[in-house]
Amino acid sequence: MPIPEDVTGDEIDKDVRQELQSLPKTLAEDVARNLVMVARLIDEDPEGAYGYSKVALRLASRVAAVREAAGFAAYANQKYSEALAEFRAARRMTGGVELWPVMADCERGLGRPEKALDMAGAPEVHKLDKAGQVEMRLVAAGARRDMDQLDAAIVTLQSSELASNSIQPWTARLRYAYADALLAVGREDEAREWFAKAVEADRDGSTDASDRLAEMDGVEFVDALDEHEGEGDSAEAKAADVDVDTDAEAPEVQEAEAEAEAEADDSADDDLVDDEGDTERDEQRDKD
Repeated sequence: MPIPEDVTGDEIDKDVRQELQSLPKTLAEDVARNLVMVARLIDEDPEGAYGYSKVALRLASRVAAVREAAGFAAYANQKYSEALAEFRAARRMTGGVELWPVMADCERGLGRPEKALDMAGAPEVHKLDKAGQVEMRLVAAGARRDMDQLDAAIVTLQSSELASNSIQPWTARLRYAYADALLAVGREDEAREWFAKAVEADRDGSTDASDRLAEMDGVEFVDALDEHEGEGDSAEAKAADVDVDTDAEAPEVQEAEAEAEAEADDSADDDLVDDEGDTERDEQRDKD
């Protein structure tokens, strides 16, 4: 797959670069450039990212960072079975637990929420950092909702992280999930409050909390372009009305024109008669 010339491979994280040092230099550069493309495209063009991840995987399948990138690219394309296999491979290579929450979410994607809940209660969760633990809580709440255990999902999300006024990278998503769970059981006033709190914490627009809040408040957003198009349609409609009115008056106009033509013809006949009378008088004078 083509890679833009401005992508050098130096853009990758230093830890990943260190992993690639086990490869020959030229090969390491090729793998690095493909990994950069995966990171660059995974949000806006998941299919493109997936393609580059497959190239990197073909070049260096024994590098944990490559397997992890391939896993996230597959996950972004909802290829959960493939993603889970890649995450497991990366975890075996590193021995870390960082991928535990996303592995559990893959189980949800495969229709196995019970398995995700089992993972949420596993010892590995205690080894996660704070961000990982919050992510695991979100996955567990999602699994509860998958099983129609809506009240349990709400309880799962209730935590010190949710109650904290401190804004962390996970705060907006946690508040959003809680608001959505409240709304699912009909607790609309509370849901609105937490959607508003999610908006306050969502500095990078990672959720659509503002849209959900506006929807609950009955606010409708009108696209300016659509509004102008509507004005254009209105102008065309008015023009059409004018044409219709003109056509409706056409018989009257035609009648007036006919009368004018008739008067003109009568005037012409009178002139002709006068001219003939003058001619006869002239001829009689000549005879006399």
